[in-house]
This record gives sequence, C-alpha cells and structure tokens, in this order.
Amino acid sequence: MADAVDAAAGAVPPYWSQPPATVLASVGGRPEGLTDAEAAARAPHQRAHAQRPALTVAHELARQFSQPVVVVLLCATALSLVLGDHVDALIIAVIVLLSGLLGFWQEHGAAVTVARLLDRVQVHVEVRRSGRVVSVRPEEVVVGDVVLLDAGDVIPCDCRVLVAEALQADQSALTGETYPRHKHADPAPTDAPLADRHSALLQGGHVVSGRGEAVAVVTGAHTELGRMSRVLTARSAPTSFEQGTARLGLLLARVTLGLTAVILVVNVVLGRPLVDALLFSLALAVGVTPQMLPAIVAVSLSTGARRMAASSVIVRRLDAIEDLGSMDVLCTDKTGTLTTGVLRLAATVDATGVHSPRVAERAALNAALQTGFTNPLDDAVLRAVPRPVDRRALDEVPFDFDRKRLSVLVDGEKEPVLVTKGAYRSVLAVCDRLVGPDGAPTALDTPAREALDARIHRLSTGGRRVLAVAERRLPGRTAVTVDDEQGMVLLGLLAFEDPPKDDVARTVADLAELGIRLVMLTGDNRLVAADVARAVGVTDPRVLTGLEVEAADADALRGLVRSADAFAELTPTHKERVIEAFRADGAVVGYLGDGINDAGPLHLADVGISVDTAVDVAKSAAAMVLLEKDLGVLVRGVRLGRQTFTNTLKYVYTTVSANFGNTASMAAASAFLPFLPLLPRQILLLNFLSDLPSVTLAGDRVDPEDVRRPRRWDLRQVRDFMVVFGMLSSAFDLLTFALLLQVLDAGPTLFRTGWFVGSTLTELAVLFVLRSRRPSWRSRPGVALVLTSALVAGVTVSLPFVPAVRPALGLGQPSVRLVLLLVAVTGCYVVAAELTKRVFFRGGRAGPSTAPPPTTTQQRRLRHVAREHRHPVATTQATSQRAAVSRSGWTWR
Repeated sequence: MADAVDAAAGAVPPYWSQPPATVLASVGGRPEGLTDAEAAARAPHQRAHAQRPALTVAHELARQFSQPVVVVLLCATALSLVLGDHVDALIIAVIVLLSGLLGFWQEHGAAVTVARLLDRVQVHVEVRRSGRVVSVRPEEVVVGDVVLLDAGDVIPCDCRVLVAEALQADQSALTGETYPRHKHADPAPTDAPLADRHSALLQGGHVVSGRGEAVAVVTGAHTELGRMSRVLTARSAPTSFEQGTARLGLLLARVTLGLTAVILVVNVVLGRPLVDALLFSLALAVGVTPQMLPAIVAVSLSTGARRMAASSVIVRRLDAIEDLGSMDVLCTDKTGTLTTGVLRLAATVDATGVHSPRVAERAALNAALQTGFTNPLDDAVLRAVPRPVDRRALDEVPFDFDRKRLSVLVDGEKEPVLVTKGAYRSVLAVCDRLVGPDGAPTALDTPAREALDARIHRLSTGGRRVLAVAERRLPGRTAVTVDDEQGMVLLGLLAFEDPPKDDVARTVADLAELGIRLVMLTGDNRLVAADVARAVGVTDPRVLTGLEVEAADADALRGLVRSADAFAELTPTHKERVIEAFRADGAVVGYLGDGINDAGPLHLADVGISVDTAVDVAKSAAAMVLLEKDLGVLVRGVRLGRQTFTNTLKYVYTTVSANFGNTASMAAASAFLPFLPLLPRQILLLNFLSDLPSVTLAGDRVDPEDVRRPRRWDLRQVRDFMVVFGMLSSAFDLLTFALLLQVLDAGPTLFRTGWFVGSTLTELAVLFVLRSRRPSWRSRPGVALVLTSALVAGVTVSLPFVPAVRPALGLGQPSVRLVLLLVAVTGCYVVAAELTKRVFFRGGRAGPSTAPPPTTTQQRRLRHVAREHRHPVATTQATSQRAAVSRSGWTWR
C-alpha cells in the first residue's frame, strides 16, 4: 500500500488510478511494444545474470571449505606451519584441498545437470517488441513491455491493464481471496485496497479466463509480491526429506562434538603437545563427519533427475524425488490420465432424448464465441458442429469453477440471446422452463426434473460426460452479468465420450504393487466417476461428491478419504480440502493436474505433478513435469525416485557407521597408547580415500524389493545402525590393535601403517555388505563401485611400499605377515558384518526407510482407482533445485 500512501501525500498518483495512455507514457512504453534495443537497455539484471555463473561457481567452491570443523583444522594447520612442522601442514592442506575439489566437482556437475533439465520445461510469457510478439522468460520482462495474457498464463510482474476481454485473474496468493477478480482498463480509485485494483495485474497471480494486454510497471523485488516477501521473509515448509536430513545433521553434530571433546581432553591429560592433540582431534572430527554428504546427495538426486528425464519425467525441485518415493496416495483427474483425453461429442438431445439440431447449434455458438480459455469440450463441439458464421458476441459471463457454467450474449437474430452451457446441475439451477416435444417452452416442474435426472443417468453410462444448454432472450441488451443467468429455458443436453485407456487397469495395478493408492478427483458427476472407476478395476467404487466434502468438517473428512475411491463434482476448493485431509491423515500425497484450477492442489500436495502441455500456472506450481500425460510414465518415475533415495541412504548408513566406529576406536586407543594411533594427515587421507567409492553409489544398482514400498527417513534406525555397526567396526579395530601390539610388537610407525591399511580395507569391504539388506553375494553392485573400490584398495596397499611417499605420510613398509593378518581380519569382519546384518534387520527393523505395509482393507483399495496437485515460480531457479546441506549447521536447504 506504499503507493497509495504516497498518493495521499500529494505524490504522483499510483498507476492503477491513471488512464492507460498516461501509464504507458510514464514508463516509456508504446502499444506496439519496446524495441529490442530498448528492452536490452532496461535489463541490467540480464548483465548480472551473465555474471552469475562465475559468482555461483566461486560460491560453490568456497562453500566446500566453510564447514566450521574444516576452518578450524586449516587454522590449526597454519599454526603447525608457523611452529615449523612444514611437512605435516602441507600434506593436511593438500588432502583438505583435494576433498573440497572433489565435493565441488560433484555438486557443480549436479547443478549444471539440473539447470539443463529445467530448460526443457521453462515457463514463458508473450510480450510485444518491435511490433512483433516474442516469447520470453518471466524474469526477462522489463518495465514498459506490453505483455499479452491468455487464460492459464502467469503474471510476470505488476502490470497496468490496457485491454481486457472478459479478463479474470486469480490473485489469491496476495489477497487470500477465494474467487478470481474481473479486470478491466478503467482507472481504479487511488486509495483502492490491493484486492479492488481492477486495473492492476499483480505478480504471483495468473489469468483464469479471458485475455488481455497490460504494460509492465513494476518488476523484481519492488512488486507487491516482492514487498510481501521482504516483510514476511516467507519460507516454504520443509519437505520430509529436508526434515530427515536436518535431524541427521543434528545427530551427527552431537556425536562429533562429544567424541572430539573427549579425545582432545584425553590427549592433553596424557601430556601430548597441544597442537598435535588439537590437529588429531580436529582430523577425527572431519573423519566422523560425512563431509561428502552434500556432494553425494546432490549427485544422487541429479543422477536420478537425469534418469527420470530419460523416462519423460522432468524434476523441477530435486528434493521432490524423495517425496515421490515416499508417496502412498496419488490424486488425479480422469481426462487424459485414466481416459484417452480425446473427447467426442456423442449426442445432442432435447429434454425428451431426441436429437436436436438447435441444441447443437446453440452449443457451437457458445463454444466458438467465448473468449476464455480453450478446453477439450468446446473443441469437441466445434469438431462435430459447423462453426457459426455471421454471428458475434456482444458480451459474456466467463466460466468459473464455482458456477461451473459459461454464458455468451449473442447478436445476429431478431434480438440478443444469452446462451449458457455448463454442468447439468449448475445450468438446471438457473432454469425455470424447458423446451417441450413441440418446441415450445414448458414449466420445469418436479416430474420434468425427475425425467431429466433419469435421462442424465442413462446418458452418463459408459463414462459419458453430460453438459446442459440453456438460453434467455434479452431484447436491447449489449452487456450481461451473472445476475442475468436466471429465468432461462433449458434446451437440451450434450453427451461427450472419453473412453478409458486400454492399459490403464494394468497401470493402476502397477501403482498398487508399489504401495500407491489411486484416487480420482474430478469435476464430472458421480455417475461418470463411478463408471470410470469400474473401468480401471474397482468393482464397487465409493464415490463422494463436492457437496459431501463441503458438508464434512476436517475430522469427518479425514475419515471419509480413507475409504473413498473417487471424488466427483468438485471445485478447486473441494480438491484442496481433499488433499489437506489426506495429508492430515498421515499420507504422502501426490497430485497430477494440468489445468488452471489445479494450481492450489498442486501447491498443497507433497508432490505436485503436471505435464508439459499444461497451462503455465500449473507447470509453475508443480515439482515435476511429465513429458507425456500417462500414468505409466509416472510409475517409472516412482521407481526411479525410490532408487535414488535408496542410493542416498546407502551412503548415509555405511559412512556414518564406519566413521563412528573409527572415531570410537581412536578414542579408546588414545587412552592406552603412548603415541597418537594415527597422524592427522593419515586420518584425513583415509577419509578421502574411503569417500571415493561412495561417490559412485549414486549410480549403484538397487535391489527390486527396495522400490516396492514407499520410502521415508527413519532417524532412529540411522542411529541404531550407526551404533551397532560402528561398535562392530570398533571391535575389529581393537582386535587389529591387539595383533599389532601383541603378535607383531609394532612400534608407532608400523602400528599406524597397519591400522591405516586395515581400516581402509575393512571400510571398503563392508561397504559391499551394508549396501543391501540381501546377503552380499545375492546383490550385484554397480560396476563403478567395484572399480573404484578395487582402485582405492590397490592404492592403499601400495602406499607403504613406495619409498617416495612413505616418509611423508608417516608410514613404514609392512611385512608379508602383517599384510596377511590384515586380510584375515578383513575377511572375518565381512563375515561378522553379514551375520550382524541378518540379526539387525530380522529383529523388527524394517530396513532403510521402508514404510509399513498396508492393511488388508488398504490392499484391496490399492488395486483400484485414480487422481491430481503444488506452487510457484521461485522454486524453478536452478540454485534452489540443488540439494545443499549447510556445512555450518547441518540443515537441509
């Protein structure tokens, strides 16, 4: 409201209160649009955008070294350098640098991959430049651009309306209004509140119906949406994946802090040099912290996004991959998803069921002359009925999803006629007469209504969608409003065919096997919904209507959604309530939708899914975009999403358990050894080498059973896994200590050499055991994992035998006896880990994040039915798509 305040103080009147020509002149615009040169000169953000990649690269690189533990380690290394320990300081610095560069390479590659995928489903707007219409990204619109808007388009900035034809805009994101607002070019009052500025189009809204032209007045952070964002500092609610990684970060932070403090105190008490003790403790802190987690997660998710793109699923928000894997309820419309999506006008009948040319002609008038959004029903009418000539529209009352009808005032006869077409119940509600058998209007009494209901029931068989057509003569009128939709004469009915897809029953069964319940949300009547439900395999579908949804309170609706197979006669508000009820009941909900009315449900669902042919506002609200409107594509996407999440968890489970075990062993060894069990440089090198195979886990093979059920974070299981297998690792570390000290009588150098080699080998070997719940010989690992593990094992065993690097790393040349002992210990550890794994997962633990199996009733429901979906444009930025774990606080961004 700042502009209104300025106006009241005597400043220049706000743009919404000025005539269109005045606003055009004030922003330097023209009806034919800016020239390309003018647009380029007004876009300093484009030059900044050109510099952004370099800035982003520098930021990504710097972030690899910004973790507090790493910063303190580098400071301690610098202190060591000052005190004269040049070799130790140099080696530690090199290893930290290599680890950071590896993380940067992986994360940056993931970001580039995602940015390229996003370009495939970018939202565009049309502007007029140099007298021609061009398509640009919303952020490329500049002040003075003339923007051309149609139904379904997003509004790229705050604009002043120049021309409007039945233009309606949804600005609920800014005003909270339930209904769209009519927009026109007449100036609005200077002090008009945000919702009443009928001459303004606001960023964050979208066009619901009609078309128009507007001039861009305010862009970027200065728009009303930008102001609200600054005031509210709005942040999206964290997804389940973000919550899980945040909790994991807190757990690791506590473990790291506790173990590091204990080890530091023990070493100081034992009288070891403070700098050595500090470097040792900090190196251990780096070791227990899975600092490659951001890179592993980013690579895993981007690899999953790339694979999903190959299967016609474009991921717009990377963390939605996990939510897709966790999804256990999928809501979708029927048209084009469960059905072929190619509508055919099958019947045009009067109230008696006889074919009526008049009904067909009036329907064609309504379909051809309306200026709102195009839709498959109107297309089907105009394919079957000749397009009217020598007729023109005087005015119209656009369609909205609450009235569920559209009216056009048509000229060309003796007097103007208001022709209305829409949902049967909606049109019937504004009629008081119907055309009788003789063509004359008769009273629409109770017997007539009952006869019509029976006819609707017969027409709806086979999944046909039925609309009604009515008219009202309005002599001398040139304009109409919603209030004119009354006292109408019902002409007849239109029946449309849209048969189910041939393979939809199989696809629904595939979803059921994946633990996903399909629920249909449709605006069609309950008879059509029930018929389609039966066609896809539901023998006795339970269908609820929008009226029942409206009548139920939140608690009652939660109970209703548990047993419903389909919801019919829904408005967008009803759909949102259904989505909220599913989520409140504990479900992870996906919503598949592509229409103007789907933006709200898409925003509310855990996983908003749209299609490439959807209107812009639906694509902007979606977390994923299907390149084909086919549930089979989504089935493949779910499987790939679960594979991606499984591979992410492999790194978490194996790395935190191994690092915890190594650090616990260090704490124990520090208490009784008269020397440091490993030098800081050796700890960091061990950590670096063992992370290399982990990078390849993103492309590892996944066992079939890991994709059969929805998957979720289970922090308690992560903790138990870390403790159980960490302690097992420590037990074998202590065995190695005993063999080194008691059997081989090893000194400090040989002891460190033996533990360095043995710890690396055991960590690599156990990775193949713990990457799967199956026996390791029954789960085939990826080729890249095998090759990198073999390479790292070879390098680790070779290092003590290379004279050029052995002294620098503080290693000695091991004997053959030592190597054989280490191999034997590694073999015993693998056997013990395999047996422990069987007991661990057999003891009631469900395995890495597998959701509980459905009940018997749910299993029956899971074999049937169908559904729809989330919000806006800021989430499309490539930088917000990249999974990033904060190095400072271990929070998921």
